[in-house]
Amino acid sequence: MELFGTPLETIYFWGLVISGAITIIYLFFGDFLDGVLEAIPLVNPTLIFSFVTIFSAGGYLGEVFTKLHSGLIAGASAIIALILVTLLNVFVLIPLSNAEESLVYKESDLRGRIGTVITSIPVDGYGEVMIENISGRISKPAVSFTKSEIPYGKKVLVIDIESGVLQVKLHEELETFI
Repeated sequence: MELFGTPLETIYFWGLVISGAITIIYLFFGDFLDGVLEAIPLVNPTLIFSFVTIFSAGGYLGEVFTKLHSGLIAGASAIIALILVTLLNVFVLIPLSNAEESLVYKESDLRGRIGTVITSIPVDGYGEVMIENISGRISKPAVSFTKSEIPYGKKVLVIDIESGVLQVKLHEELETFI
């Protein structure tokens, strides 16, 4: 079958080549395009390029290797592309976007946390405290809130954060007697 005097195999082939080239360009300039398309929340270029690439590849392979009607090939290619793009979105893109956000923390989130001194904190100087997290460990410079020495290995409570430096005091755990 032909469309505008051009065989469908050729249209599918060039659609595949052009969408592949645009995908590679999008890899390099994707941040700019994300900023431009931020005003349109439902448009995700990754999904659009993936759909066109899969649709074109399915259509080309269907036209070259089968004797089915071109409308049936186009419909099957569209359904397969829609299913694969939906799976890509649900199982890859959405989890990746959520994982990226979950690793971010604000310094104000550290208030009230308990950490371990990994470099002892002198009376009027700086030491270092490590705070363990679900996503990893955070190591920050620290000073004593009470202006007292805090030795290595002690548990401390983060009272405040000032200019990226934790202000900590010795954490006194309550002992329970049975």
